[in-house]
Amino acid sequence: MYSLKILGGGQEVGRNSLEISKDGSESIMLDCGVNFDEKDMPRLPLQVASPVKLKGIVVSHSHLDHTGGLPLYQISTSIPIYGTQITKQISELILSDFLKLSGAMLPFELREVQKTLGNFISLNYKDTVEVGGFTIEITKAGHIPGSTLTIVKTEKGDIAYSGDINTTETKLSGPADLSEVRDAKVFIIEGTYGKFNHPDRRKVEEDFVSKAKEVIEGGGIVLVPAFSLARSQEILSVLAERNFEYDVYYDGMSKDMLRIMLQNKNEINRYDILVKASETFNPVRGWRDRKEVLRQKGLVITGAGMLKGGAAVFYYKKIADDKRNAVFMVGYQAEGTPGRRILETGMFDEQSPPLKARLELFDFSSHAGRDQLVDIIKHSNLVEKVIIVHSSIESGKVLAKTIMEKLNGVNVYFPAEGDEIKLFD
Repeated sequence: MYSLKILGGGQEVGRNSLEISKDGSESIMLDCGVNFDEKDMPRLPLQVASPVKLKGIVVSHSHLDHTGGLPLYQISTSIPIYGTQITKQISELILSDFLKLSGAMLPFELREVQKTLGNFISLNYKDTVEVGGFTIEITKAGHIPGSTLTIVKTEKGDIAYSGDINTTETKLSGPADLSEVRDAKVFIIEGTYGKFNHPDRRKVEEDFVSKAKEVIEGGGIVLVPAFSLARSQEILSVLAERNFEYDVYYDGMSKDMLRIMLQNKNEINRYDILVKASETFNPVRGWRDRKEVLRQKGLVITGAGMLKGGAAVFYYKKIADDKRNAVFMVGYQAEGTPGRRILETGMFDEQSPPLKARLELFDFSSHAGRDQLVDIIKHSNLVEKVIIVHSSIESGKVLAKTIMEKLNGVNVYFPAEGDEIKLFD
């Protein structure tokens, strides 16, 4: 019998950690991530009942909500980890930064992070590997560079796990490769945007550039709080492709992420544009540079994307009181974050004055929207069960209803943390 246990990512966005067990004798894990509570405390996933039976962990990509718990399985065990090479490289930065910021609240230390990287086995797209009694194949997921869709091949049928997935072409990533999901009987799929469809990508890009020019030509500064991994480099590439003629600066960990991406040409969809961005725009190298940026009009991209910390908070507080300036949100803003609070109330926190600068929201999502998710599932000719993870309750319910309407005879599950689902007898 094959079963799936939700250790994290059930009826919540992020913290994905999924255990597939075979006859109760061995198991594999798909991702092992964290998210954060309303006090910004890390929330680790549930742990497997028997680490001895865990044969390996397959990592879909390097975002913290899919990797942050990996060191848990290097404390008293040495579980192998599988993913792409760029995922390993970026995870080193992500996990080290996580430890630096939250280490006092974590049950692991630098030693376990180093073991995580030492036990990481790099795979290429379309590679097939035996992990215990499981056969694993990975293909491109299109979410960020190095992101993968995982196929678990069993004698009962294939199990597809989307990870975070995107079928819209971006500057950094081509669309997901769905050629290997055709025989999937079980589809475990993310539902981050299960309630919505995204607007046309080219129009979003054009609108972003046009409005940035308006602000700068009016004498203002545009602050773009963006995730250091992928979103910052995507925005840089959008500006470079359109020959943006004003000063552009990028700050924080985005500089390190850009360096890694430039080392991985085959992972970047429009490598030429990324190179152009790196040669055209200006890295911010310290506080002296930051103060200089604020003395002139232009555009600055920096983390944190939800304004929970980092240089973005410094810039925000410096520009927020001037209506000539603007804050351009370009990513998901989770409940309880300053970014979400600004969108809903116009205030950074209860003590801050209302934002006077212009506020704009642009949908640069790297996740598939509702109709795209349904189309992804339709690529399987044999699908019998769909399991929705990585989704708010509201979005998951809408996606489940949509799938049942569009795909007759398919059983749809939207499990919570701790739930277990029988996949095959």
